[in-house]
Amino acid sequence: HVQLVESGGGSVQAGGSLKLSCVASGYNFSTCGRGWYRQAPGKERELVSYMYRDRSTKYDDSVKGRFTITLDNVKNTLYLHMNSLKTEDTAVYYCAAAKEGLHDSCLTTRHWGQGTQVTVS
Repeated sequence: HVQLVESGGGSVQAGGSLKLSCVASGYNFSTCGRGWYRQAPGKERELVSYMYRDRSTKYDDSVKGRFTITLDNVKNTLYLHMNSLKTEDTAVYYCAAAKEGLHDSCLTTRHWGQGTQVTVS
């Protein structure tokens, strides 16, 4: 069955860097759109970065210029490179990918990972 597993979270000082990884099993990241979301305490889950099916990308204004989303097709792994981290980046980070439909179509519903904690102090 489909499973997304995030890793790479941890504690880091402001200005530092982290690289988050999301490994997919039973699913091919190359087919549909995929991205990273985060949820801070007391706040709603929000989009951080998204890579569309055509591989174009978008970033929330709060992380633009600091975060980079990449996809390794060989390893079937999605990454989020985070630089110049701020305390406001503290949150649980989730990876997600659109579910596949028939004949290489992509659905609006998503597969979700369990999340990885990022704490910036």
